[in-house]
Amino acid sequence: MSEQRITYTIENGIADVKMVRTDKMNALDDAMISALIDTAAELENHPEVRVVVLSGEGRAFCAGLDTSNFKRTAEGNGGSATVKHGGGLADRTHGIANRAQQIVWGWRNLHAPVIAAVHGIAFGGGFQLTLGADIRFVHPETKLSIMEAKWGLIPDMGGTPVMRAIASEDILRELSYTARIFSGEQAKEYGFATHVSESPYDDAIALAREIAERSPSSVKRSKKMFNALFDATDAEALLTESVLQDEIIGKPNQVEAVKAGMEKRVGNFSDTSD
Repeated sequence: MSEQRITYTIENGIADVKMVRTDKMNALDDAMISALIDTAAELENHPEVRVVVLSGEGRAFCAGLDTSNFKRTAEGNGGSATVKHGGGLADRTHGIANRAQQIVWGWRNLHAPVIAAVHGIAFGGGFQLTLGADIRFVHPETKLSIMEAKWGLIPDMGGTPVMRAIASEDILRELSYTARIFSGEQAKEYGFATHVSESPYDDAIALAREIAERSPSSVKRSKKMFNALFDATDAEALLTESVLQDEIIGKPNQVEAVKAGMEKRVGNFSDTSD
């Protein structure tokens, strides 16, 4: 990639992973998606990594999908490679996941626990990325959103199997239907934040040090055990979001949602076009 998207260091069993696309609030362009997938895969091959801290440099954790992708949709050019990347979304390219879902699932399935330090903004795909972590420290003033409805989409980047396990169904429905922005304090109330912290990165590193001191055999198997609790239905959940997204992406109401969002106006939607 021409621009670096992620940096990481490994020291004393801790992989300190930082998204560094600071000029775009670590938004998910094609290169960032590749970097997230590749970094998780690289760390899987480092048995000395006992715990990972995932954070974003600059003003935000991750602002979600790069809005240049939506600009192309509004202009009638359909979804970009960032979203589709060839083929249909129901195509499984990474085990039970597709490429976009792997930005969450790669961290979810990493042998070592992942701690997310979340500040600033975590919207859409950026919010779902937090769900790839085992544990989340969130600043109380962080702005979070299941943002996809603003753009006429559904959440489809791998977070829904985790959401259903940590938040109530009615909250998930409300937030997904409305794209409402909520705070770090509310994230804790809803179940998305493990801890509310004035210094999420520092607290994440402190916890990482504590975990790194435990037997890596025990910690690794604990993570594997907890992940197995959801294996029976994960494949169906991931496939469902892909199939439904394929049905609406690039269609008139989704294009209108993008146009309305870009023009900061109320959308004029059809009840029958999709």
